[in-house]
Amino acid sequence: MQTSASEPTVTVIIPARPGDSEVPAAAAARALDYPVELLEVLVARGGQPSAQRNLALRQARGELIYFLDDDSLPSPGTLRRGVAHFRAPEVQVVGGPNLCPPEAPGLEKIFAWTMASLIAFGPSRARYARVGRTRPSSEKELILCNLMGRRETLLRHGGFDEALYPNEENALMDEIEKEGGRLIYDPDFWVYRRPRRTFKAFCKMLMTYGRGRAEQFRLHPGWGSVLNLVPPAFCLFLLATPFLGIWSAPVWGLYFLLLLGQTLSVGEGFRKAGVFPLLFLTHLLYGIGFWKGLFTRPQPRPQSVYEALRIEHK
Repeated sequence: MQTSASEPTVTVIIPARPGDSEVPAAAAARALDYPVELLEVLVARGGQPSAQRNLALRQARGELIYFLDDDSLPSPGTLRRGVAHFRAPEVQVVGGPNLCPPEAPGLEKIFAWTMASLIAFGPSRARYARVGRTRPSSEKELILCNLMGRRETLLRHGGFDEALYPNEENALMDEIEKEGGRLIYDPDFWVYRRPRRTFKAFCKMLMTYGRGRAEQFRLHPGWGSVLNLVPPAFCLFLLATPFLGIWSAPVWGLYFLLLLGQTLSVGEGFRKAGVFPLLFLTHLLYGIGFWKGLFTRPQPRPQSVYEALRIEHK
């Protein structure tokens, strides 16, 4: 790839399953407003996203890497906005939210409102909504389906920990920040991405997020995971409630008032009522997943387990 004195080369990396004939993110990446001679799009096919991204990262030629999921849809101007942040040499990673498309079905909008609520996801709600202004941030607010980084920095840290899925990007960003690299959250650096399609898939996601955070905490301990101890503590309180009797009533009363207040402040119309039970479910299932993650032993899967990796240039 040629280099430019004013604009860096960029490689877009998209993991995809072997059988997917159409990769929406690849088409969106080709439509990005950026000089074609400075843009490379790699689709890494396989069954283990961390390994797919690592393989593509080692083959990438861009100075900057833009990670998208296969269903992430950036607008044409998104890439230029992200690239602009890297004019500051201390900036190593830039990210922003993935937003629910306006045309998404009603159930998916309820999922999106839940994930974007402060009570459900805390500071990580910034991954699902445009929150505040552009600012220095941490791994708590950034997400891999819409993330840019300097290739040299990502490679120096060894890429993604293939024993972690999810949370592989969180552990990597945490290490970059510990080294002194700056992470930037830009609410206007966004992509459209649909939430989970079904209630079952949404519940599975919550469990997986909890397990992934616990495994990250075990393999890469740090203060950033402390807030994530709240849901597993909530599960313990739930189990202790029958033994606490009336002493637990004020706590539960306050808790449900908080859920009600959050429900009234998000979403639109009568659909927002669906957020209330999902807030409770988020705390419960994330907490259960966290406890599971404390006692599982994450292991990188050998290549023979996931289908042979291959890179496609788009």
